[in-house]
Amino acid sequence: MSNKSLAMGDRLYAYLQSVSVREPEILTELRDETAKQPMAGMQISPEQGQLMALLVQLMGATKTLEVGVFTGYSSLVVALALPPHGKIIACDVSEDYTAIARRYWQKAGVADKIDLRIAPALETLDRLLADGQANTFDFAFIDADKSSYDDYYERALQLVRVGGLIAIDNVLWSGAVADPLITNNSTEKIRALNQKLHQDDRISLSLIPIADGLTLALKRP
Repeated sequence: MSNKSLAMGDRLYAYLQSVSVREPEILTELRDETAKQPMAGMQISPEQGQLMALLVQLMGATKTLEVGVFTGYSSLVVALALPPHGKIIACDVSEDYTAIARRYWQKAGVADKIDLRIAPALETLDRLLADGQANTFDFAFIDADKSSYDDYYERALQLVRVGGLIAIDNVLWSGAVADPLITNNSTEKIRALNQKLHQDDRISLSLIPIADGLTLALKRP
């Protein structure tokens, strides 16, 4: 027995996947194709995707937001969990990577659920706010450039409804956040956001040690 999170070696991780992950074939295909890309490490893990899908279903979410699409695994896993009328607004700047995403969304039959906005994410988020969409989203997932994480969080907090959930990826940053000798910009930005969220009384908070660390922030009244 242990009173802290268990360290996850390769054998235990393989066991966890073998008894937990129920990955649809289309997601496995996308993950395999993404593994061949130069930036394959940006892919979320299948168990994290499954957790996000479960959260979306528990919330009864119908309108969600994604900041950072890459090849589309996270948006696809959420889209598959949404009801037929569910919608995702997805933000990214890469035509090349999102072309892969579009292909798999189409193949999975969920392309009509996903509104991809190719533009700097802050521009898209500010436009949504200007269009009166504050407090209308059920769920938001942030997984883009770390230097803008705080800005993405502040916009997402305005856009999600009370009781809405913001999920923020990479908050453990391969352990770098806990090493004071690592002071590069991305690490410092994540470290600062983690500290900020710990004190933020606008949200209820849980940082889950899954994959590279996933923060869940529930918007309070």
